[in-house]
Amino acid sequence: MKKYLGIAAVIVLIAGAGWWLFGRDNPEATARQVADAEASVELTPYPQQVLWGDTHLHTDNSIDAFGFGTRLGPEAALRFARGEKVTATSGMEAQIARPLDFLVIADHSDGLGATRRLYDAPRIAIQDPTLLKWHDMMHESPEQSQRAIGELITAASNGTLPEALRDPDTQEKATRTIWTKHLATLDKFYDPGTFTPIAGYEWTLMPGGNNLHRVVMYRDGYDKTSKTLPFPGLDGQVDGLFDYMDAYEEATGGRVLAIPHNSNLSNGLMFELTTPDGGPMTAEYARKRAQREPVVEATQIKGDSESHPFLSPNDEFANFGDVGWEIGNLSLTEAKEDSQLAGEYLREALKRGLSIEQQTGVNPYKFGMIGSTDSHTSLATADEDNFFGKHTGNEPNGERANAPQNLGTRVGRFGWHYLASGYAAVWAKGNTRAEIFDAMMRREVYATTGPRMVVRFFGGYDFSDNDFTADWVENAYTKGVPMGGELSDNGTAPQFIVSALKDPDGAHLDRVQIVKGWITADGALREKVFDVVWSDMDSRRPVGGKVPGVGDTVDRAAATYTNDIGAPELQTVWTDPEYSEGQNAFYYVRVLEIPTPRWTLFDAVRFGFELSAEALADSVSQERAYTSPIWVGPPATDATQES
Repeated sequence: MKKYLGIAAVIVLIAGAGWWLFGRDNPEATARQVADAEASVELTPYPQQVLWGDTHLHTDNSIDAFGFGTRLGPEAALRFARGEKVTATSGMEAQIARPLDFLVIADHSDGLGATRRLYDAPRIAIQDPTLLKWHDMMHESPEQSQRAIGELITAASNGTLPEALRDPDTQEKATRTIWTKHLATLDKFYDPGTFTPIAGYEWTLMPGGNNLHRVVMYRDGYDKTSKTLPFPGLDGQVDGLFDYMDAYEEATGGRVLAIPHNSNLSNGLMFELTTPDGGPMTAEYARKRAQREPVVEATQIKGDSESHPFLSPNDEFANFGDVGWEIGNLSLTEAKEDSQLAGEYLREALKRGLSIEQQTGVNPYKFGMIGSTDSHTSLATADEDNFFGKHTGNEPNGERANAPQNLGTRVGRFGWHYLASGYAAVWAKGNTRAEIFDAMMRREVYATTGPRMVVRFFGGYDFSDNDFTADWVENAYTKGVPMGGELSDNGTAPQFIVSALKDPDGAHLDRVQIVKGWITADGALREKVFDVVWSDMDSRRPVGGKVPGVGDTVDRAAATYTNDIGAPELQTVWTDPEYSEGQNAFYYVRVLEIPTPRWTLFDAVRFGFELSAEALADSVSQERAYTSPIWVGPPATDATQES
């Protein structure tokens, strides 16, 4: 039996279906109202504001989130993101300290709303013994409900989900109803210029428990997105997703992109040197990935994917957010080998992209970086002192930091392994769906692990320290390219202008680094991390090529810190001292804050308990930002221009 609808069946005209369900009987008029509101937003001549958002949030429409206990839907998620106070599933009040500018609710495409339907179904009507077991567990207790979803995730990893959760005829009708209602809710909350809900979902390819998930994100409103359905992923391949995206754009005239996430849990499969079937990498496949995946998720609740000490042994800051996530894949159905790490971490993927480009003429991994939460609570917050956890089982309480918190049914991960991370920062000309989407397509974006640092990064050949005047940003756009851009090698060393401002409500900055990766003429891949500007440069002189640590003001007993160290602002113009003509390279910025308490330390003080020795040792960290790279290489050929 064919398990999923084909592309042609997924790209369907729904002919107004769904509008009557929620009292909107004139979709054309609503579309015109949205268009008029967007048109009223005054766009700046170049990006002058950074917009903060989350592109990866789950509500009770996700099959796992509902099973974990989440009872907040998309409306509550949108209200929370725009700054309103809501009541969390656990019963406590929840409010984000500062509203977000945009939000993508990315509920799972597979089994959309299925666990809610299973929970609500009459017991006598459930024939499948596994589904009946999970139904009873969800009704028995929150703990048993979480265990049921752990079993469901493991079954999805092993390809043993009950047919009722996989059959397209069973799922299509419910998916269409939920999806069209959801899209109308997004338009209801859309306030161009102030708050932008964006249509999307999570595509959940997971062979053997190896995470190859993508968030699919649209540029469009209801008039176009209602003509498609979320594309299922459990039994698919990534080229099938790309075909779906092509079909959507051809059928509707809309735009769509995909965001790979949690590459650190793919056991080496996310950024391979081959095609998905194991064959040699082709220019066609490389071009498709570059076209369809302009940005990737560098950091989120389930760990940080920027770097790893095994791959970057000379980088003393390469281990952020790795603990607990490096032992295996998403569901812990497979242990991880060191040889797999190169296919999981973004710095290495960027280097691999240079190697593939040398062989095929096209770089498939020329991506920008963003952060997002992957929260399954409907609450999009990446603030350490306001962390609501991965799912309702680890919303704030006195046990979650030390308790086992496994996504599957196997042991090995604990609550303190979760990060309160991250956010997507977007340089845009205005707060609209089109401007946010277009910024991601041109990769003018960056990731943070939570703090709202304001980071600018430009590359060119004619910068100087005198450029830091009142209009330096406009000048930098004129003389160079912003983060995500490409420079043609002109035979001289590239220059980079970088500026970082601390989060106005957060910690001072320790340092700004530029991470360089390049490929030699004989195909060897290299990297180096340069400290380009840091606080107290007169007293913190490099020793053995390394800048000394900034210090630590954290009071572990009180979960507090002071800004007596570090700097509120760091900026510089840096010229690559190791430039080699003709070198194909990338450069990105990493900004580090001074040490601050993690959510685990805030919990210990708030609830009055002792962290385990391991958790206490990891209870202070240096939050950070990662910009999209700037690439420097030979002038573009026709092939690279198409990529």
